[in-house]
Amino acid sequence: MGTRDASDGRAAQSEWRVRAAELAARGVETVALTIVDNAGICRAKTFPLARLTEVAERGVGMAPCFDVYTSADRMVSSPHLGGPDGDLRLFPDPDRIVPLAAQPGWAWSPADRYEQDGRPYASCQRLFAKSAADRAAALGFTLTMGFETEWILRRPDGTCPTTGPAYGMTRIVELADYGRDLLRALTDQGVRVLQFHPEYSPGQFEISTAPADGPVAAADDLVLVRETIRAVSARHGLRTSFAPTFTAGEVGNGCHLHLGLHHDGTDLHRDPSAPYGLAPDAAAFLAGVLDRLPALLAVGAPSPASYLRLAPSRWAGAYRCWGVENREAALRLVPGDGHAELKCFDATANPYLLAGSVITAGLAGIAEGAKLPDPVTGDPAGLADVPRLPRSLDEAVDHLTASDELREAMGEVLYGAVLAVRRAEAEDFADSDPERIAADTRWRY
Repeated sequence: MGTRDASDGRAAQSEWRVRAAELAARGVETVALTIVDNAGICRAKTFPLARLTEVAERGVGMAPCFDVYTSADRMVSSPHLGGPDGDLRLFPDPDRIVPLAAQPGWAWSPADRYEQDGRPYASCQRLFAKSAADRAAALGFTLTMGFETEWILRRPDGTCPTTGPAYGMTRIVELADYGRDLLRALTDQGVRVLQFHPEYSPGQFEISTAPADGPVAAADDLVLVRETIRAVSARHGLRTSFAPTFTAGEVGNGCHLHLGLHHDGTDLHRDPSAPYGLAPDAAAFLAGVLDRLPALLAVGAPSPASYLRLAPSRWAGAYRCWGVENREAALRLVPGDGHAELKCFDATANPYLLAGSVITAGLAGIAEGAKLPDPVTGDPAGLADVPRLPRSLDEAVDHLTASDELREAMGEVLYGAVLAVRRAEAEDFADSDPERIAADTRWRY
C-alpha cells in the first residue's frame, strides 16, 4: 500500500464542498470521526462541518497510543506502541459520512489512519480489513458480511424498563415508541434492518441488518448501528450495554458474524451439486476458519467477560464444531439463506480486526485445501469427541501467539499491540470472580 498525498483516497475539493453543503442543508453542524481500538472501544474525534474540506485534505490528529489502551483506559505498551510520542492523521471516508438521525446536528464517518508523511498507519484496523479483502479479491473471491447486534437496556436506577418474557411481544408493546424511533433512525441513515426482536435475557433485544457488500462496509455498519442504538436509548432515558456478560450466570450479548463467499460473481454457498450447497472453496474457507477458531477467539471474544458468556448449552457457540442450523455449534451453516454464521464472537471485538482475521483464516484454508469434519447435530456438550473452544482469554491468547498466519497478516505493529492489550485485560481480571468481571465491564461497552 503506497503513501497518501493530498489527492489520494479522497474526493476532489469541489466534491467535498458539495458534500459539506448537502450536510449543512440537512442541519449538520459537527462531524464525529471514529476508530475502534484493540479493546473494542469506539474512540472519537470531532470537528465543525465548516472544516470538512480541510479535514479531507489534511486529516485530524490523534495519538497512536489508543491502540494500546485497555477497555478501562489503562495505557499499556507493546514493542512498537505506547507512551506520549507520535501523532497520526485521521481521514473521513467520503462514501460513509452519514447524518445521525438520533443526534440532530451531527454526522458520522469512520476514519482511516495514516502517518504524518502519508504512509498507512501499520496498526490501523480498518486498513487491515481492507488489505485482507484485497487479498481475497486478487484470488477472485469477494465476501458479503453482516453482524447481529444484541444489547440490554436498563433505566438509570438500574431497573429493567420492560417486564416482558424472553422473545415476548410484551416487550415490544411496552417499548413500542423506543423500537419505532430506533428503526426510523436506522432507516434514515441508510441501514436496512432485517429483524428487530426481544432476546432471551431481561431487557435484551437484537437487531439483524442486511449483509454489506464487503467486510469493511459490514464493520462500518456495525459501528453505526451500535452508536445509533446508544443514542436512541439515551433519548428515551435508557442505558445500553453491549457487554458479553451483563449479569454473571445469565445469557449474555453476542455479536454474531454472518458471511458468504463468492468467486467471480458465483455464490459458493449455493452449489446444487455439492454437499450442503458448499462449493469446494467455500467448504475449505469455512474449514480454515474452524481450524483457527481458538486463535480467532482472541480477536472476536477478547475480554475476560467473553468467557463467562461462552458457556455450554446457551447457544453461544462454545464448541469448535459446525452444524447445519445448529445454534450450539460455533459455526452454523444457514443453507436457506446461503451463508454461514460464527456465533462465538461478541461486541468487545474490533469488527475491522475481526473481519480481516476471519478472511485470513479462510484464505489459508483454501490454500491448504482444508476439509470440514462431519457436521454435529444436537448439543455438542453431550458429545465426548467435540473439543471446547478456549475457556479463558489467556488460553485464547496462547493460540493467537502461536498463529504465524495472523502475525504475518496483521504485521508486527498491529499484532504486537493486540497481544499487549489482551495480556493486560487478562492481568487486570486475573483475581476477579465472575460477578466482579461482569460488573466492571457492564458499562464499558
